[in-house]
Amino acid sequence: MDKVTKTELDNVVVRFSGDSGDGMQLTGTLFSNLSAILGNEISTFPDYPSEIRAPQGTIGGVSGFQVHLGSSKIYTPGDDPDVLVVMNPAALKVNAKFVKKGGVIIFDADTFDKSGFEKAGFKTENPFEELSISATIQLIPAPLSTLTQSSLEGFGFDNKTVLRSKNMFALGLICWLFNRPIEQAIHFLQNKFGKKPTILEANIKVLTDGFNYGNNLHLTVSTFFVEKSHETPKGKYTSISGNKATAWGLIAAAQKVGLQLYLGSYPITPATDIMHELAARKDLGVKVVQAEDEIAGITSAIGASFAGCLAATSTSGPGLALKSEAIGLAVMAELPLVVIDVMRSGPSTGMPTKTEQTDLLQALYGRNGESPAVVMAAGTPDDCFNFAFMACKIALEHMTPVILLTDAFIGNGTSLWKLPTLADLPEIKPNYVKSDMTDYKVTTRNEKSKVRYWSIPGVKGFEHRNGGLEKDYNSGAISSDPENHQKMVDTREEKVNNISQFIPELKIEGNKDADLLVIGWGGTHGHLMSAVNSMNKNGKKVALAHFNYINPLPKNTVKVIQQYKKVVVCELNSGQFATFLRSKVPAVEFLQYNKVQGQPFTVTELEEHFISLLK
Repeated sequence: MDKVTKTELDNVVVRFSGDSGDGMQLTGTLFSNLSAILGNEISTFPDYPSEIRAPQGTIGGVSGFQVHLGSSKIYTPGDDPDVLVVMNPAALKVNAKFVKKGGVIIFDADTFDKSGFEKAGFKTENPFEELSISATIQLIPAPLSTLTQSSLEGFGFDNKTVLRSKNMFALGLICWLFNRPIEQAIHFLQNKFGKKPTILEANIKVLTDGFNYGNNLHLTVSTFFVEKSHETPKGKYTSISGNKATAWGLIAAAQKVGLQLYLGSYPITPATDIMHELAARKDLGVKVVQAEDEIAGITSAIGASFAGCLAATSTSGPGLALKSEAIGLAVMAELPLVVIDVMRSGPSTGMPTKTEQTDLLQALYGRNGESPAVVMAAGTPDDCFNFAFMACKIALEHMTPVILLTDAFIGNGTSLWKLPTLADLPEIKPNYVKSDMTDYKVTTRNEKSKVRYWSIPGVKGFEHRNGGLEKDYNSGAISSDPENHQKMVDTREEKVNNISQFIPELKIEGNKDADLLVIGWGGTHGHLMSAVNSMNKNGKKVALAHFNYINPLPKNTVKVIQQYKKVVVCELNSGQFATFLRSKVPAVEFLQYNKVQGQPFTVTELEEHFISLLK
């Protein structure tokens, strides 16, 4: 073959796909981390089935990991891959229709046999023809299984163990294709398998052999190179998932305010990684309790808050439902508490590994009585750090539970993140009781902000009882007086509404003089921003108002939205935020674009809809 040329790209999308046991998540994570280290902008999307292990080689067991690399700012993991790596025919069948024209499909030729075709449900032994794969797509067969077996001869592993390493052969091949040096990938492997030297040696050898296989055989006429981004400010960067960023945001807040961080939680997909990350941080004084159920998790956190800790609990939709009574207790007791909900498909257990934005109304209203709580939503994986920190700040300074919504898409996905310094983060000033106060009661509060004072049990002179029964506004004693109850309901509502004075105003992105205002919230920001930018580049006037603070809304929300004649609310549910906005913003017709498929938006579908609205 002729000498391989190097083609420089502004951005590229790569998707790894195979059985759940093929290590696609690890392969994609290593490749994205390596690209982040080299200075590329990245955005990733892990997509895997909820079954523990579907039958090998079947459609139900296909797992994937998509990564988008860029030399400039990117907002999404990309709609469709330029390069698809598949470990078996089932992975090809699920993903082939998404590959861009002119793209590349690398496949494990060893698995493309009669047995593999039957398991994947192919009717013929020519899956490429059966799927009508475009002639513009370059097919690269590589006998990954056989090559991995040859690579590990002499290690003494059984065949099943050997084949677990074929994902490293694929990673080495992709590193060659994209001119990624494998030294950094080897460093990642050393960190992961450092305590298992034989496994480490085997994976390094297979990775290296995969790289050399591509280099020696020149499998394509061109390799690719994505220049590092020159738009990112100077600083230390890493690739971070939303769940890890959330955990670190909680830790940063605890360190900033000088309080012990306590997490009381129960494992649930896709939020469990938050608990795992915090449990590993005993060196920072973090206390984690894996409770026997969701209710015990949150009530232990409420107890920790009463005792003076920065308290949090993490969950997903079904767990938020179970925690609803306890959140009401935190509202009534006026205690600081951070509740993190990594949303997934529902109802009930639904599709545990798939993403949706269907918990919004539950977060806003899913409690008995008039039970106002602050509701926030992070927009990107790296955003999760900032909003976890801000959730703690608001909870501590305003003595209220705060519900932070993320979702499976940004919780499991990763993006490039600039490591902050603790000194650069805003101050957190809890509303502690003042030492010169006399006649302190549990309901004693700042009469201007309506925020009650936080007294830590055991401090002489500030002894008090707290609980879920209504209290007299003045004495703090249990009260069933009708007028007093009205006053307490109004006070708790006013306290939350006042927080709008302490959060950023709503900003317009895109073209402020637009013909169409797009509204989104939470984890849809990347796709909406990409679609809006693309529309404006093509001469259409489109603006984006994206919400991270939902209850209360930013104080300029009504003024901003009422400036636009046509407004569309886009969300991964059947219209929950649109319903909420109709109750808050008068004289506006809110159009809707909704998707409830367990998958994020695509930029293409959003653009098509926006164009139809502008006609």
